[in-house]
Amino acid sequence: MRRKGMTIMEAAEEWVHEMNAFPYDMILKLMQADFDDWTEVTMPSRGDRVYVYGKGSGEITDVLDDDYFGIVIDNEAETVRLHKDDFEVEYDSTLPMWGWMWSFGDSADDYWLEELGGIEIMSQCGFRVYESGEFGYFFGIDGAGYDFYESHWIPLYKARGLQWHDEMTESGSYVMDEYRRSELYAGLLSYIVNDIPEQSTLVEVLNGIGFSDKEIESEGLAVIGGDKE
Repeated sequence: MRRKGMTIMEAAEEWVHEMNAFPYDMILKLMQADFDDWTEVTMPSRGDRVYVYGKGSGEITDVLDDDYFGIVIDNEAETVRLHKDDFEVEYDSTLPMWGWMWSFGDSADDYWLEELGGIEIMSQCGFRVYESGEFGYFFGIDGAGYDFYESHWIPLYKARGLQWHDEMTESGSYVMDEYRRSELYAGLLSYIVNDIPEQSTLVEVLNGIGFSDKEIESEGLAVIGGDKE
């Protein structure tokens, strides 16, 4: 799936497009038809609002080890260390806010979700995850009005360990395909062997036949001047 020149954004978009998308209302109807078949398995994550039994509401500030979390109770200054059984996450509704939910389209992703800690990772990336005994796992985003790719999908893509993107492209280095590169060097050969005025630089010549400064610089050719002697 890795492709030369692909950015992380493009890779994440391609991954998401391979998933199965379902309207919110469809999932809601399935849940209402057999509510006992569905369980939300989302794990608490940093930033979640919670109700701490016997103490009131607060917010998770740290995810600690062994099912413990750092929580700041409202109107209290200090962070307390609490086990997951000492509180419950406060959600506004049974299902996520956004109008669509997804399931993975690849069995390798399903295995990662079920067996390799994917539920916890997805929870930390801002997804709410549900399990149906009949239909499997579904997940959604409890938010609206911001960039889901920057906030959720790209962090999940990275946490999943996918490497479909091109590191050179992502780092800002221009990547040229082989056909375009062959055309560029044909232009370089023409510059060397043809009767082109000496005051014309290679960049000017290559610009004149349709190559951008970025393409020329990517091959280290911009340093060549007009003197062909």
